[in-house]
Order: sequence, then structure tokens, then C-alpha cells
Amino acid sequence: MSTNNKLLFLPGDGIGPEIMTQVWRVIDWMDKRRSVTFDITQGLIGGAAIDETGVPLPDETLEAAHAADAILMGAVGGPKWEVLPFEVQPERGLLGIRKELGLFANLRPAIVFDALADASTLKLDIVKGLDIMIIRELTGGIYFGEPRGIEDMDGGDRRGFNTLTYTTPEIQRIGRVAMDLAGKRNKRVCSIDKANVLEATVMWREEMVKVGEAYPEIELTHMYVDNAAMQLVRNPKQFDVIVTTNMFGDILSDCAAMLTGSLGMLPSASLGLSDERGRQSALYEPVHGSAPDISGQGIANPLAQILSFSMLLRYSFDMFKDADFVDQAVQNVLNLGLRTSDIMGEGMTRVSTSGMGDAIINELDKLAA
Repeated sequence: MSTNNKLLFLPGDGIGPEIMTQVWRVIDWMDKRRSVTFDITQGLIGGAAIDETGVPLPDETLEAAHAADAILMGAVGGPKWEVLPFEVQPERGLLGIRKELGLFANLRPAIVFDALADASTLKLDIVKGLDIMIIRELTGGIYFGEPRGIEDMDGGDRRGFNTLTYTTPEIQRIGRVAMDLAGKRNKRVCSIDKANVLEATVMWREEMVKVGEAYPEIELTHMYVDNAAMQLVRNPKQFDVIVTTNMFGDILSDCAAMLTGSLGMLPSASLGLSDERGRQSALYEPVHGSAPDISGQGIANPLAQILSFSMLLRYSFDMFKDADFVDQAVQNVLNLGLRTSDIMGEGMTRVSTSGMGDAIINELDKLAA
């Protein structure tokens, strides 16, 4: 089987290029052992783009993103660029590409691998077997609402303001994503809001109820965000699919990530609308940051980036068997006790970034034998 699926690689900053190299190795393996070929273009985003072009999202990158069938990206940002004006900092590149491609649905799984269950700071019985999906609305809400800014006031004081705003279509489309995904899982959706104090999320709840009426087979519940944060660390397995606003999703997904013991283990997908060819815009990236403090040391965990590639195979190209191969290889490596520094435990074997890549390739060879 051969494909001409077009991928755009955006390695990003910090440890991004190092861990993306390990994905290249997996793709090379697929080309040789599975006869699956991708047409790959590499571009700049974030701090790397600022250094080269002066802006965090160059026009060339945006053009390549529109032409690609899917995008695999590393993390962006770092102290080097924090002195720049807000509008040209690396993170504006990420927000910009999400907005330009209409990537409105952010899928963040929080899965506890059995071999890593004791890495969580929570008790084993609380997290073992955890498998939840947080769906975060990504292009609306307080991060994009207008008006926004900082203004001077009388007497030398200042006033900062941001606007939380959602429209009916924005809420309904993210609600449908949650319902459709829940239909393939355990048929339960919990919608998170703050409807007791925020009018915009009163409407969020009302619109979610309307969406739920079209999915009678799905159990829809609602929870305030402060309670949801507490419940995630008290009894996370009560959840299956969580759907929520941009800011709430940003916070809760990082909270859920730490239930697993390490941000270095978690992938994510950002999905958009389908074009006239039926192609859905999609960007895949690890949940963790660029970790500039360990950049270049060869100790970064590449598994979240590799698992993001697995999500790419599954959601953009329907390559379920290939995605299963990658997921199983990760599981097998962890079962063997191989660990990068961030997930190191007593009695385990420490490996480097490339050493983890070696182990993944070795397990893929075994699975394909």
C-alpha cells in the first residue's frame, strides 16, 4: 500500500526537533515495513520562525498548512522570546494557525498506561485503568473574544480586560464532536461550564442540551468547572468524554494530564471543518511544552510526539492498524521497564531520547514479524 498523503512537520522550539526526529524514524520504518509513504514538508513556527523570519507564523508556513492533509507539530516558546511584544511571541504562531485553519476541536486523551500507574501522584486505585477524553473548544471563548486589551485609567492605574463570548454554531459543532466520539466509546458526555455565574456558559449549557436531544443514546450530564477540577483528582474514572470551553479545557486537560504521571506521555489532536474535498483540517501535537531547560541534552521523552503521530494516523488517514502498531509498541516498551528521565522509577532502565526511539523501532519490528 502506498499513499501520497501530505504531511507538514513543524518541529517548533526547545526539545521539539529532538523528539520529532524519533517520529521521522517511525515514518521511515512504516515506509520500509508497511509500504506506507508520506509526502512530507517541513516548516517554521514559533520561536524558530521568529529567529528566521521575524514573525511566529510566516506566510510560507500558513500556505503549506493549507496544502497539507495533516500537520504534526512540536511545542513552541521559551525564555529567549519572552521579552518580545505579546503579539509576536511564539505562542501567537500556535494560536494563529489554529484560527486560520479553523481547528475548533482539541482532543486531549488522558490515559494511564498500566506500566506507569504508580508514576501518578494519586493513589493507584484512583488512576489505574484511567482512559478519558477531554474535548476543548479551541477557536472561541475568552482567548479570542473582543474587546480585549489593557488601557490606562485616571490616576495612573490600568485596566486589563478580556471577553468571554460564544455563538450558537460554535457550541453546537463542538457538542456534536463530543457526542460522536462518545458514541464510539462509553456513550457518556459531561459538559463543563460555570453557568451559575457566567451568562456565556448559561447559553453553553442550553445549547449542549439541544445538541444532546439529537443523541438519545448518549448520557449527557453537566458540571461546574470548579467541581470538575475537584472531581478529576477525587474520582477521575467517573468521566468518559468531557467537553468544555477554551479556557476551562486548557486548565482541566493539564490537570487530567498529571493524573497520568507525566505530561511527556500525552498527545493531542486539533480538528477543524471539512473542505470541499471532504478533507478535515487537523493538527497533532504533544500536550507538553518546549522544555528549553533540557533542550539538546538528549533526555527528552519522545513518546507524546510519537503518540500524536499515532492519533494522526487514526483520525486523519483511517490507518487504524498502523496506529495500533504504534500504540502497542509504546505499551510494550513501557512494559519492558524502559524510561526517560521524566517517567523514571525505581528498578526501571533509564534511556535517552534516541534510546527510546531505538526501543520503539525494535518493538515495531517484533509486531510486524
